[in-house]
Amino acid sequence: MISEALQQFILEHREDDIRQLALQTGRYPDIDMREALVQISGWQKARLKLPSWAEIPDITYSEKLSLEQCSSEATAHYKLEIAQRICQDHHEQLADLTGGLAVDGSTLARHFQHFTYVEQQEALCHIALHNLPLLGINNFEVCQGRCEDILPTLPLQDLIFMDPARRDDAGRKVVGLNDCTPDVTMMLEALKDKCNHLMLKLSPMIDIKSAAKQLGGVQEVHVVAVDGECKEVLMVKDFQKTADNNIRTFAINIRGNGYRETFDFLADEEQNATSLLANSIEAYLYEPNAAVMKAGGFKLLTHLHPVRQLDANTHLYTSSQWVEDFPGRKFKVADTTSFSKKALKAFLSGMKQANLTVRNFPATVAELRKRLNLKEGGEDYVFATSMGTERLLVRCKKI
Repeated sequence: MISEALQQFILEHREDDIRQLALQTGRYPDIDMREALVQISGWQKARLKLPSWAEIPDITYSEKLSLEQCSSEATAHYKLEIAQRICQDHHEQLADLTGGLAVDGSTLARHFQHFTYVEQQEALCHIALHNLPLLGINNFEVCQGRCEDILPTLPLQDLIFMDPARRDDAGRKVVGLNDCTPDVTMMLEALKDKCNHLMLKLSPMIDIKSAAKQLGGVQEVHVVAVDGECKEVLMVKDFQKTADNNIRTFAINIRGNGYRETFDFLADEEQNATSLLANSIEAYLYEPNAAVMKAGGFKLLTHLHPVRQLDANTHLYTSSQWVEDFPGRKFKVADTTSFSKKALKAFLSGMKQANLTVRNFPATVAELRKRLNLKEGGEDYVFATSMGTERLLVRCKKI
């Protein structure tokens, strides 16, 4: 796809500052600088997001939006693990109906004998034809067109994967199923006839209960975070099983070192559980990670770990003994105070800055920072929170 001269230029300049290189177009009259900048920018992003792609010199990248919206390598591998578990020995046919840059599709394809890539944009189809063999995917087919039109022509698939576009015609971000393209809710009957399993990648901002109700028969929900930032929500439907509402939810936080914080629960388990509440702030404080915050399961945390919740509406936990495997941030409590003037003065003595968080508290971080006269940063972490009717500040050190 790219000439040898252009490829050599890209290799020589891929560490350069894109903005500075763009100003030097006149120095390289024989180079398609626009394409060079796309590829160099793509490689620089892939180096962090898709490290194994970045190691392949001939990989071609797309325009900015497709690369920004694609999955990271870590989250793509997590999807592969789901596919291997739910499909098991049934791994003949895979279709990705929203192909894009094919990060998820090419990763999932490792478990299947044949991969069908479907994409409406011609340019992305050409990129897929070029990249898939470089990624070790050989038994594949590229179909250009609307997935709604191509789906009826496909043979029965063991798994169909979809990542509906989350931007409207004006380029604005959207979240709801009905606002995405395609609207999966309008394709459910056709999908049921063409696949055994359906895996959907949805916005991290999606209303999980509402989306699951719209889709009907969702067996699993996976909330996936990377280094504490929620990246995506996955929903899995098994069209071969009788649907019920007892969905299993997985909260996964993938750390940079590859370690995963995992927490899973059934909807009925959380619904029927009673949270064990703390009587006071003890030696350690815990804040659930972003995946747990999105997924829920707050009551069950007090039964699966030796911790107590500060309040039924406060998503913070405490314990007298260190709980290493709690799925979230962990702190050693240094001090606790009420909001009386005398207590606040002693609590804030010598403290000029702190990392401030509010949880179930009637003020924003900005409002509280101004009131306490605390700058951002430092080694101290201060949580403003509630236990019953009592408002508290908790000063901690991160472990």
